Amino acid sequence: MRLAEHPLARTTLPLLVAAAAVAVGYALSVGLAGYFVYLGVSAVVAAIALLGLGVVTGTAGMISLCQLTFAAVGAFVVCACNVAQVPGGFVTWLLLGGLAAALAGVLVGLPALRLRGITLAVVTLGLAAAADLTLVQIQFPGATEGLSVERPDAFSDDRSYFLFAVLVLVACGLVVYFLRRGRWGSSWHLVAFSERGTAAVGAGVRTSKLTAFAVSAALGGISGGLLTGQVGLAFPASFTAIQSLALYVLAIMSGAHLIDMAVFGALLWVAVPELLKRWGVPQDWGFVVFGVLGVQALTSRGNLGTAVRALRYRRRPAITAGLTDVAEVEPVPIGDPVLEVRGLSVSFGHVTALSDVDISVPEHGILGVIGPNGAGKSTLVDAISGFLPRATGTATLGGRPLTGSPTRRARSGLRRTFQQDRVPPGLTVGAYVRFVARRRLAGHEVADALEFFGCPGPRTPLSRVDAGARRLVEVVGHLLAKPRVLLLDEPAAGLPHEEHVAFGRRLRQVPARFGVSVLLIEHDLDLVRSVCDTLTVLDFGQVLASGPQADVLADPAVLKAYMGETELL
Repeated sequence: MRLAEHPLARTTLPLLVAAAAVAVGYALSVGLAGYFVYLGVSAVVAAIALLGLGVVTGTAGMISLCQLTFAAVGAFVVCACNVAQVPGGFVTWLLLGGLAAALAGVLVGLPALRLRGITLAVVTLGLAAAADLTLVQIQFPGATEGLSVERPDAFSDDRSYFLFAVLVLVACGLVVYFLRRGRWGSSWHLVAFSERGTAAVGAGVRTSKLTAFAVSAALGGISGGLLTGQVGLAFPASFTAIQSLALYVLAIMSGAHLIDMAVFGALLWVAVPELLKRWGVPQDWGFVVFGVLGVQALTSRGNLGTAVRALRYRRRPAITAGLTDVAEVEPVPIGDPVLEVRGLSVSFGHVTALSDVDISVPEHGILGVIGPNGAGKSTLVDAISGFLPRATGTATLGGRPLTGSPTRRARSGLRRTFQQDRVPPGLTVGAYVRFVARRRLAGHEVADALEFFGCPGPRTPLSRVDAGARRLVEVVGHLLAKPRVLLLDEPAAGLPHEEHVAFGRRLRQVPARFGVSVLLIEHDLDLVRSVCDTLTVLDFGQVLASGPQADVLADPAVLKAYMGETELL
């Protein structure tokens, strides 16, 4: 097994890289000329701020145009602690500044729970502009008195302070690295790709967004505190709205969700204005340069970081599902209904999508829901899983009322998949499965379940997996969560017809192998016949027939409903 694939590599490799970065930082602190040491600190400060933007924008998919406002919060706290001579010294002040910025990030993140896209951009940019004007009026603590911030005793001169800044950057990079590979990081990836998918696995959309804003703001606050220690005083001109906007553009262009690309973007942040100055060009033209690079990144729907990573997988075909014959397991007896829905109705204005629908999913059984196009099948799944609060009727799971948000229903034992792709490409197969399962899993448990469904291995990037195989990975993640009932909305979409049959053989074993009951919506009638114990047929939002498979498919009303149809569903 190669080092990059070994489980210990997820811990040892980043620590080795961190140690190498510290060694390089020490060498630079000794070998660089004094002015370049100063520029080096500026680059480190920018790298930490870009790391924060990489979390909230690159990973969680939200627009934040006020990163330097959070940096100003951190700088303000460091200056205030310096004036008050708070015990603990600069390191403690720096951490307090990061904490204060994180709290500010949560407050700013609250609108992000409802706002998206350009609206969120306007709100955050407006906040940055308001903070800019406020700082000009109130100034930073100690600025008018010329009270310089005291650096750590061991890092008081410029060269040693550069090394201190590198140590802080390395620590921040490690925190971001491990957070992204934990539950928070997986939730950031998933909420960026699909909020509905996040809620459906029992993860809180609010929590995912707020933690991303908090971590991003904390990093911004630390960068502002470091900048204050570098200069000695904090000035409003260092935290303007236009600089926040330029930093965001640079984060998009460089791909700051990747740690090394955040460092590269920071080098550009320092190098471009410096080169313009040497060429006799006003440094404000640097914002124009960043703007042009950002427009190019947005119009090409890519960035430098993803382009570099893409070289690694160039000419490699997408990984597909590898469904083969598997050994059958002993079926378990079908029990009493575990999910019961009574009188379910959904209306959209004057259109009735579902009318007084009753269904029952038996314990250890598989119920198929079929019907012509527009019959209300997907609406049924949305309503049961809590995505249509306007629905009326009752539902019980294991004898208990099934109510509340999709997140609450998922946590109570009801899971669902979607027709559309809800699997984020930024994770590996194993990381996604573990996050969706929402419980501790042994390595062999994940590997066995993936192998059972013919899925790629846990270390495979989902960006290399084709759509059909991603649907199977989604199913595996939900099954390993051990829900009472799993609602499958066309889970075999994207698979060739022959693999539908192989998938059906596996699905038939789900109740016995995983202890999960299933409600299945599927286009392929052969798959439905081979898998489902009972069927419910919907037509124009009403139950046309329900019962054992053979009886339902022989019902004259069902045959009439499909008269002239070329395919089922």
